[in-house]
Order: sequence, then C-alpha cells, then structure tokens
Amino acid sequence: MFSKSESKKLREDFWISFGKSYPTKWILYNTKIKDFSFKFYFDTSKAMVALDIESKDLEKRINLWEKIISLKSVLIADYLPEAHFEEYTFLENQTEISRIYVRLDQVSIHNKNTWQQTMIFMNEHMIKFEAFFEDFEAVFID
Repeated sequence: MFSKSESKKLREDFWISFGKSYPTKWILYNTKIKDFSFKFYFDTSKAMVALDIESKDLEKRINLWEKIISLKSVLIADYLPEAHFEEYTFLENQTEISRIYVRLDQVSIHNKNTWQQTMIFMNEHMIKFEAFFEDFEAVFID
C-alpha cells in the first residue's frame, strides 16, 4: 500500500512521463462541443481512454448519444473494435454520464512496470478516437 502522498507522487510522475513520451496536442476537452470530451483514466487496476458526454441537459446528452450510436458500426469496424458503450454510467461524484471507452486491465498506476504498456495503449487508442471524431465531427456539431 502507498500513502496518499506517495500515490499522488506516482500519479504525477506517470502523467509527466506520459506527456514527455507522447508530446501530442490531444483534442481532449477542446472538441468545441460543450460537455463532450475525450479523457484518459489510469488507476490502480485499469487504464481507459474514453469519450464522455457529461451534459446536465438530458435532452442534449441523449441527442449526442444517438448521434454516436448511429455511427457505432463504423466506430467498431474502422476505429475501435473493442469499444464499450454505456448509455448511462455514474462518475464517483454520482454524476450520470454517457460513455464510450476502451479499457486495459491488469495495469496499475502504482506499478511502474505497467506504465510503458499503458502509455502505448493510451496513445494508440486516443489516436483512433480522435481520428473517428475528426472524420465525423460535423455530425456532432448542431
């Protein structure tokens, strides 16, 4: 087990290392669509690259989700065959969102031996997510 400060330091070290290893300017929150963002997650058991739809406006969230679902077969066939789709999921703060993600299990931010594998996973999958978004961006913009 790690203390909170040790865990925080490991997290900081990972993200600094990732940024230096892959100095890419990711789209992430800059999709130009409110509450529609790409995210990296890495904790003590898994890593994820996700597209989150976090709008508090349920109608807007449903509208964006339906647009994504209309492209599901293309996303799976041409970009991310292992993508998971969650129309409803809850964040730790109990905020309900919709999410599409790819996941890498059996890695830990506390285990530096899994960092390289995780960085490669995140880089490869974010490139694919962003390519999908760039190819179909017009569909998502109202």
